[in-house]
Amino acid sequence: MKKGYLSEFFTGVAVKKLSAVEANPARSNQHEFNGVTEVIQIFGRASGKLTFDAKFVYLSDGDDEPVLDTGFVTWYDAREKHAKRTEHRLYFPATTVSVLAAEGDLLVIGRKPDNTVLVVIAQGGSTISNQIQWLFGVSPADRSGFSVREELETEQDRLRFASRTILEQIGIVAEPTEENLLEKMLTKFEGRFPVTREFSSFARSVVGDIDAEGAPDEALMSWIEKEEILFRTMEKHLIADRLSAGFKDDVDNFISFSLSVQNRRKSRVGFALENHMEELFKRLKIRYQRSAPTERKSRPDFLFPGGKEYATQSFDSLLLTMLGVKSTCKDRWRQVLAEASRISPKHLLTLEPGITTDQTGEMEANHLKLVVPSPLHDTYTAEQQKWLYTISDFVALVQEKQAKIQ
Repeated sequence: MKKGYLSEFFTGVAVKKLSAVEANPARSNQHEFNGVTEVIQIFGRASGKLTFDAKFVYLSDGDDEPVLDTGFVTWYDAREKHAKRTEHRLYFPATTVSVLAAEGDLLVIGRKPDNTVLVVIAQGGSTISNQIQWLFGVSPADRSGFSVREELETEQDRLRFASRTILEQIGIVAEPTEENLLEKMLTKFEGRFPVTREFSSFARSVVGDIDAEGAPDEALMSWIEKEEILFRTMEKHLIADRLSAGFKDDVDNFISFSLSVQNRRKSRVGFALENHMEELFKRLKIRYQRSAPTERKSRPDFLFPGGKEYATQSFDSLLLTMLGVKSTCKDRWRQVLAEASRISPKHLLTLEPGITTDQTGEMEANHLKLVVPSPLHDTYTAEQQKWLYTISDFVALVQEKQAKIQ
């Protein structure tokens, strides 16, 4: 086990696409995974029936929250007494997760260091399915069997912002902290979270000197990564304090507190991303306006060179640019299409890894250009990467346009 890598949470993973027999709960009350010879690498050769406590997760792009259940898996050799032949099988009972499974869905079986098992089923052909395959660095085999990985300590397995975000979706919290900075943050921010702009500025100061002008993609990811770590450090402390104070059997108060924690986590990343992009534009001396009003009371996250030029009908629309900012896309990318009618194509920055080719194809058909920091480009297909913008690409485009403005 190596801290900061996938091996901290998994001793091995096996991946395959579900067949019709495996996915159809009407066929049996028990589910048998076919082609399990490779899984011996993870569970070893069975001697008798081995039962593992298991957590089951179902994920799809259409749901913000996963479907969860608990149960067990059983690993055994159906021909244990046969001298010349083994036939290992892996069973699990019907669960609320298994009834959602369909042919072609991605199945991931992960054995954890505490000897429990995580079973993840992701909707076939979905963005979350792409992300999970990228996270574990393994794709389903063309044949019916499993693809397996045991060594999870390569550079690909190092946990960074994107990989930690995906792990959270399958119920694994990987939260690196910087306890050495906790006291400094508590003093500076008087023991509570400041506004996001102030916290983003602090995170950049901790990162220190960085070539934002020469390498804006790497700068943005460094700032976002650092802010995430510092946020979790401070959040962990503040939540612990609140929990230790207790809620005196006040269930409503506890639920309200829990919701406030969840909502802060969801909204903060988007604001942080905007804050750091704004800093990049300032350092690169790019003219912009944040949340400038356009038609129908819409307010694009960034408008270049600004709202005044946009509102001036005589200003050449080809010299206008807009950038929407969404840490994750899902179907929310369509919201950007209704903003800034004078501008086409529109641009959208996201930290979402591995969006499906169907989705990016639809974006392209709607004249939306996707901007993704270059460190995340390898989560997309080679064909998609030809179409994606890096932050450097987007900056160059805006600078070229602004050079033409008198």
